[in-house]
Amino acid sequence: MTFRKLLAAPFIFWIIAGTVIPLGVIGFYGFTTRDRNFTFENITAIFTAEHAQALLLALLLAAISTLICFVLAFPLSLILRSSGLGQKGFMVFIFILPMWMNFLLRTMAWQVILEKGGLINAIITSMGFEPLELINTSGAIVLGMVYDFLPFMVLPIYNTLMKIDDNIIEAAYDLGATHKRVIWNILLPLSIPGIASGVTMVFVPALTTFVISNMLGGGKINLIGNIIEQEFTTSANWNLGSGLSLIMMIFIVGSMMLLSKLDKEGEGNFI
Repeated sequence: MTFRKLLAAPFIFWIIAGTVIPLGVIGFYGFTTRDRNFTFENITAIFTAEHAQALLLALLLAAISTLICFVLAFPLSLILRSSGLGQKGFMVFIFILPMWMNFLLRTMAWQVILEKGGLINAIITSMGFEPLELINTSGAIVLGMVYDFLPFMVLPIYNTLMKIDDNIIEAAYDLGATHKRVIWNILLPLSIPGIASGVTMVFVPALTTFVISNMLGGGKINLIGNIIEQEFTTSANWNLGSGLSLIMMIFIVGSMMLLSKLDKEGEGNFI
């Protein structure tokens, strides 16, 4: 037993150094002023017009991105499940491949594609139409979120669908169920754990992102993640940044607790 505890020591040290201490520091700054006096002002600052608007916009764009990812991911997961073994491995590899590329490079690629002189507008102008304002918009941010986070929705759903016994599906067909009924009454309900896991893995980073909104929003669209990042880097106001971060943690933990009830056994995990 002592040997097992010794093996767990590096993990415990990592948790304390990488999670507990940073959270303690954020909590300390979040509930104090620059003069080290206790305050709730950094927490209640979320109710100011600027911060509340940024939070609501972040929630809206994160929800839209998560919904789009699900609408795209579920049919793709069904295709992956029904494909042959050779094709299946290759197609899964295709979805994982973008995750190997640097996150900033992937976002910069869309920045080049969407800008006024980019690929899309080049095609549009070659057809005789006026160029569109694609970059620096909420739509561009949502597009970047969907592209970057779609694999995190596809893989958990695919993993859950692969665990469904084929005999259940065959029994449904034998009883006269149509393909549409099998999807809506069998595959979709049984894939809820994977959906819950996918929603968590997409919604949380989409809610807290600031890189995508900085690059594809051009600094014109501020989400709550951008404001927190600015407080730490530009304004050097760690107290306010920490206070807003604590509010974000409440949303994140709340959403994870809510969705974890749908995936109690961790069936949606793919790692």
